[in-house]
Amino acid sequence: MLSASQLADRLAEDAEAVCRHYLSSGRKAGNYWIVGDVLNSKGRSLYVHLAGPRKGRWADAATGQYGDLLDLVRETCGLIDFRDVADEARRFLNEPRPEPASSRRGDAPGDSSASRPPAERARRLLRMTHPLAGTLADRYLRQRGIPGASLHPALRFHPSCYYRDLATGRRTSFPALIATVTGPSGAITGVHRTWLDPDGGGKAKVEDPRRALGGLLGNAVRFRFPVNDPVPVMAAGEGLESILSLSHVMPGMPMVSALTANHLAAFRLPAGCQRVYIAADADAAGRHGIEGLSRRAQALGILPLVLSPELGDFNEDLRRLGSARLSDHLRAQLAPEDACLCVRLP
Repeated sequence: MLSASQLADRLAEDAEAVCRHYLSSGRKAGNYWIVGDVLNSKGRSLYVHLAGPRKGRWADAATGQYGDLLDLVRETCGLIDFRDVADEARRFLNEPRPEPASSRRGDAPGDSSASRPPAERARRLLRMTHPLAGTLADRYLRQRGIPGASLHPALRFHPSCYYRDLATGRRTSFPALIATVTGPSGAITGVHRTWLDPDGGGKAKVEDPRRALGGLLGNAVRFRFPVNDPVPVMAAGEGLESILSLSHVMPGMPMVSALTANHLAAFRLPAGCQRVYIAADADAAGRHGIEGLSRRAQALGILPLVLSPELGDFNEDLRRLGSARLSDHLRAQLAPEDACLCVRLP
């Protein structure tokens, strides 16, 4: 079985073929492949080295993203877990899939689910969860200034969710906040896990306490989002806590958390949408998410409007400035016909 570096080297051996497959909207220009971004948009911001000592390396001048071709596979396919990225790379290279070792199988020792598709594993994980109310995850969100999280069916609690260290392969388990990722029809496509400190000290003390599993591209965690009815006005953003903070003071507006800036840019807007409020972080990746979704909205005849926090993000606004000031700040940014959707809480 090839290691991560070996997979990246194998992909780099035929970098142009990788680009033609995953970045088909781009073109070859000398020793580079030029394209708009990792979402395969037309443009010239992202370039991949096709020859020389940096063959297979890429960078996006607009967002600051960079990496090797294994990173490119991850971003273009909307994958999170390294195991899924490696499987996709092996599929492209026609490498055989590794047989899962007995100590690494499934979501628990002795389980055989590791060979299942990621979306199926995500649905299996959801079946092991409990309602959020009164759990450690509910208390965690309350500590973040979000008291009504248990009202959202998309949020669940797992008392002992397995966590795998990607460097060592070692497995442990922690309680976790589980968010359900769904597609336009409401079908479950994945989950997002936030591992928590069992003693109530916030997130678990691990290298990466947030990971997604399954299909994120075009999909999202949905809050107060009707499946079969038109959604004329909605809000979309990156992180769970940021969107939950907005939902706290705008309980009448359907919202989605796309979980990352790249997935925000690729979110599939619902039919009948007239206005979308885009709430993203103010860093380079956040701006990329805003610009990407704005372009998609405008192409569909949907008006994109940007919501900006006063501080770093909307959860920081809620915790440090309070819900009343957050509500006033947001109301000033809404279209007049939408101002009634923002309530002023004490």
